[in-house]
Amino acid sequence: MPATLQSFEPATGALLWEEAVGDVDVEVAAARAGWAAWAAQPLTYRVETLRRFANTVRGRADALAGTIARETGKPLWEAKNEVDSVVAKVDISVSAYAERTAQRRMEQPMGARVAVRHKPHGVLAVLGPYNFPAHLPNGHIVPALIAGNAVVFKPSEKTPASGAMLVECYHAAGVPEACVRLVIGGPAEGKALAEHPGIDGLLFTGSARTGLALNRAFAGTPEKILALEMGGNNPIVVWDTPDLSAAAAIVAQSAFTSAGQRCTAARRLIVQDTVYEALMTELTTLAGRLIVGAPHDEPQPFMGPVIDNSAADTLQNAFVTLLTRGGRPIRHLERPDPDKPFLSPALIDVTAVADRPDVELFGPILQVIRMSDFDEAIAEANRTRYGLAASLISQTPKLFDRFWSGVRAGVVNWNKPTNGAPSNAPFGGIGWSGNHRPSAFYAADYCAYPVTSNESDAARASIGIGLKDA
Repeated sequence: MPATLQSFEPATGALLWEEAVGDVDVEVAAARAGWAAWAAQPLTYRVETLRRFANTVRGRADALAGTIARETGKPLWEAKNEVDSVVAKVDISVSAYAERTAQRRMEQPMGARVAVRHKPHGVLAVLGPYNFPAHLPNGHIVPALIAGNAVVFKPSEKTPASGAMLVECYHAAGVPEACVRLVIGGPAEGKALAEHPGIDGLLFTGSARTGLALNRAFAGTPEKILALEMGGNNPIVVWDTPDLSAAAAIVAQSAFTSAGQRCTAARRLIVQDTVYEALMTELTTLAGRLIVGAPHDEPQPFMGPVIDNSAADTLQNAFVTLLTRGGRPIRHLERPDPDKPFLSPALIDVTAVADRPDVELFGPILQVIRMSDFDEAIAEANRTRYGLAASLISQTPKLFDRFWSGVRAGVVNWNKPTNGAPSNAPFGGIGWSGNHRPSAFYAADYCAYPVTSNESDAARASIGIGLKDA
């Protein structure tokens, strides 16, 4: 009897979904058999099929949002926003493909020309994360399908039900079943898919640890595309700003939205010492007002639980470690029920902590660092191996110019949260946050490769030098 994978609701511990573990070989073989026919279809056919997918998701929006909310623990309002992003991704990806992979012709002398066109890679594997189990894998799958690829998708083992429902929507819209294959499983199936000789590339969103392992594994296969979207130890800097209430709101949104389970969430608050006390008063008060609750609670909570008890345990241990190394608690990380992964928003001053750990604490913990010099604040922001997102809250444009120029990140915001990344722009980071394959609007770049052709309607050639006399 085949093994099964179970999914449990973080908020209640109840069993939500159970399914047999998939066979990677079978799914890759099906995709290999089907992708060429899909790639041979006109671009307009593929685009219209994906537009039907958007309409299918609209028609199933409540069911999909309900599953996402129950399986991730995120509030229903946030799950509905995720479904909206799934729908919006189609039009954005169509525009991106037209802009990033447009066909071009350049006329040359004597009737010749140079043409630039793009080809799909073939079969692409997609490994999805649990925090946005529909939106983030969809951000890879839609542009991959538009470009003419087939996809083998393995959702996170923590959110397989959401991934399965997403795949059902593709098939219901008319995407051939051979072109979107679903692999249910855990780390073993993910590893088998990544290493499978039948794939032509891998599109990954997840932790830096897994991304680094994939980068090493693909080092010997340069013929395969690898796009890595990983995490961040993201800084948010508050400097020279009079509206501390607004600053506190932006910081709270950055650090605690999605219970801190976003790769762009602020992990470190770097604050000018002259506004430190006042900002901490505002931020502590606001954090205490944030409602933590189950997805369908009324009134709707600001944030739900983290994904599971193991994640909650890890975060609690990390908070204690910071305390033992000299951190000063501003607002403790509390867990009302030790059997459930609900955590309160936490603030800890780590200014006095020597050799502050450069880790991504994937939850509602914000580390606070006091500084007196702006250049030192930028240096502190860069004291990380990651480089995904950074934000400055300041009323001084010249400070943002210095911040933008000096900070190392792929997303650099001004008076906006660190997690304010639009889908109609590129999204990605440097260092341990990615491998220079930005997603969102630039996903078209890694879903197809350019082919340059020198062309002429007739063969015209002669050799004018280096020949012996006839």
